[in-house]
Amino acid sequence: MEFFNVIGLRRSVRAFRSTPVAAEMLEKILQAANAAPSAGNLQAYEIYAVSNGGALTALGRAAYDQIFVATAPLALVFCTHPARAMRYGKRGEQLYTIQDATIACTFAMLAATALGLATVWVGSFDADKVRHIIGAPVDFNPVAILPVGYAAEKPVSTDRRALDDLVHRME
Repeated sequence: MEFFNVIGLRRSVRAFRSTPVAAEMLEKILQAANAAPSAGNLQAYEIYAVSNGGALTALGRAAYDQIFVATAPLALVFCTHPARAMRYGKRGEQLYTIQDATIACTFAMLAATALGLATVWVGSFDADKVRHIIGAPVDFNPVAILPVGYAAEKPVSTDRRALDDLVHRME
């Protein structure tokens, strides 16, 4: 699929069919996330792939009862890994790790779209509960949950800001 078509087709989907995501598709999504740029190429993030029904339900509850998370056959949880960015000091641990994780999540989201899958970025959740559910170390900070699956709905595109309102040009 052509890149700009992928961007145009991506929607936030909150209803999924029960059809599992094929292992080959998951592998392509994870490879895309792994190809994301990162500060100093330190790749200061971790990805937890969750397909266990009980864990998906728990993630939905930890996401302040966004139960649609549990309707997806798969969720990817992106976490910071501060120790990998220590060479950049506090800025690396507190900012670059978040940037790395979110860029990787964006690459995964676009890869899933290119494969005909649906996603939605979930950023509202209790980080301690999510960390416990996925078994992440206490210093890993979950920053995004990305449910992945086949859409059971077709959301319409939403209005976007005009570029003249968004972009501040310095020519």
